[in-house]
Amino acid sequence: MEKRKEGIKVISSNKRATFDYELLERFEAGLVLTGTEIKSVRANQVSLQRSYVHPRGDELWLLEANISPYAHGNRENHEPTRPRKLLLHRREINRILTNLAQKGLTVVPVRLYLKNGRAKVEIALARGKHKYDKREDVARRDADRQVERALREKYR
Repeated sequence: MEKRKEGIKVISSNKRATFDYELLERFEAGLVLTGTEIKSVRANQVSLQRSYVHPRGDELWLLEANISPYAHGNRENHEPTRPRKLLLHRREINRILTNLAQKGLTVVPVRLYLKNGRAKVEIALARGKHKYDKREDVARRDADRQVERALREKYR
């Protein structure tokens, strides 16, 4: 899962987030990682599937993100699902915290990537989708796919 654009290498994306949530506003955050964690990130050993962002005091933390232990590590290897602090500007944190006070909003990690050699996580302010919203998305995706298929057949 590698896309390169302007020095960006996508390591992991959370496709479930776009299916379960309506993403309202996106932010780019840095991560506080240990040495073995960044080596595992560079080796694409990351999963964001069950991860979420939670405020603690006036900071945001990434919880349950699984960064596998480094294969060539030693006893100083990291715990795979330890909490990791997110690095954002104070005004961004304040904006997120005020929006979290609204009912029905949450913050989800969308993707983890390397930007110029530094690990970044894209987080999004999100609102949960209802079942009928998900069905509409699936129907729209199927219709788009059929249109693409028909256009390809027509111009062959």
